[in-house]
Amino acid sequence: MAREFQRGHKAKVSDLTSGTDLYVGVQIAGPGLTFDISCFGLDADEQLSDDRYFIFFNQPKSPEESIQLLGAQAGDTESFRVTLDRIPANIHKLSFTATLDGAGQMSQVGPGYIRIVAGGEEVVKYAFTGSEFTTERAVMLGDFYLKDVWRFAAVGQGFDGGLDALLKNFGGEVAEEAPAAPSQDAPPAFAPPSQASAPPAFGAPAAPQAPQPAPAFGAPSAPAPAPQQPPVHAAPTIAAPMAPQAPAPYGQPPQQPQFGQIPGQGAPPAAPPYGQQPPAAPPYGQQPPVPFGQQPPGLPHGVPQGVPAAGAGLQAALQPYKEAATGQRWTSRNQQLMRVDLTMGGMPVLARQGSMVMYQGKVDFGYKGAGFAGRMVGNATGQEMQLMRCTGRGQVFLAEEGAHLHPIELQGDGICVSAENVLAFDESLQYEVRRIEGHGIPGGALFTMQFQGTGTVVVKTHGVPVVLPVTPTTFADCNAVVAWSSASQVIVSSQVRLRRNAYPGHSGETVNLQFRGAPGNFVVVQPYEV
Repeated sequence: MAREFQRGHKAKVSDLTSGTDLYVGVQIAGPGLTFDISCFGLDADEQLSDDRYFIFFNQPKSPEESIQLLGAQAGDTESFRVTLDRIPANIHKLSFTATLDGAGQMSQVGPGYIRIVAGGEEVVKYAFTGSEFTTERAVMLGDFYLKDVWRFAAVGQGFDGGLDALLKNFGGEVAEEAPAAPSQDAPPAFAPPSQASAPPAFGAPAAPQAPQPAPAFGAPSAPAPAPQQPPVHAAPTIAAPMAPQAPAPYGQPPQQPQFGQIPGQGAPPAAPPYGQQPPAAPPYGQQPPVPFGQQPPGLPHGVPQGVPAAGAGLQAALQPYKEAATGQRWTSRNQQLMRVDLTMGGMPVLARQGSMVMYQGKVDFGYKGAGFAGRMVGNATGQEMQLMRCTGRGQVFLAEEGAHLHPIELQGDGICVSAENVLAFDESLQYEVRRIEGHGIPGGALFTMQFQGTGTVVVKTHGVPVVLPVTPTTFADCNAVVAWSSASQVIVSSQVRLRRNAYPGHSGETVNLQFRGAPGNFVVVQPYEV
């Protein structure tokens, strides 16, 4: 039975099917609307570094045919064949998208879906409707992505702009269409499934098809033909560059060039008055000084000084900071700013009170109380978190005092984080106060927050942290440690001695934490002491 995915749901492909030769079908339609359905093969930086892995109507297959465009069949508007074990190592994500060709908006589409069929059985299906979008002209439907193993994610993320804008977002270039030799190899014509849930008959002999024209997107433009050189004897001989001669003042005859002066060039500079030195030439590579209030030579009138000749303007200045869709629920916009898309995953987010700096969409912020018992535990352990609950449909941007933010995705495992270093986390995660026993420290114990389950927790640090593997000789200052894997064994190592207390001036490093555990455990330390 096929699994019904919601937006933001993810799963390992091996949990869905044991096969790697998959059929991907997309169904999307709307009254009077035309769609281009494509697949982007992206590298580890989620960029289209190789244009041959942009699979669309004009380039129906990848070089090794691990991704093939099959066309409309079995009730699907468009379909693909994806052979995961043949995808090259430089491709880390396959993003399936639908863009409008012509006028219209994604809010006008009817019910649609993206589905995966393996071995004649539909194994997963993500359905969507136009009510989930507004004025977008493109939508990222689903992704195959490589994270130690191949996984599938239902994305459903709208995108402003059409196919060209989506291509540029992935780092591709839109080239002008140029005639080129048609491809000789036609894509294999697989027999369509007998019913909507059946996969294509992979391995069927290819039927002859018309040759496909060469791809236009991302292809380098054809080199321009070299201009014809005139015969040597027919070319004019130029002794010096010609410059337009400045007109003479009104009412005065034009000045004739002096002896040795090339027509069109200005007169030589006048000699300085007697007893004065001529002005010194500027250093090599620098422009001569310009009198106050005058425009530098060669600069158009009205352009302020200091502005570069190319790339000027407000749009060029703001381009590096523009917001762009990523198709992920949690996105680091920069080191100090985190964005969470509440429309993906369908679950609320718990964030530190006052950490919201901006949001878009219909988002509600409510107080998240810990209850009487939670307040008592928080006050007694110092692990109390003042939280707000973010719900709705939109994007929320979070930050706090310029701290560095790090999203950590948990998939059934756990992590221990001090409450002081937690900015936000998915409500699906379970969290509790964990006690670290120890002697020789005030109160007799240390405390931390332990998060477990499936979801993301955002950790904040002062500066760039360092992650160390846990070994028997790994120690960290309890005031500088940020987080560690919950499977690690933590022991309090105290250097307090009565003899040292009798004398002033000890090192100040009195309480450390020693970490032990199996290979794979880690500890995160920041370059700052609380």
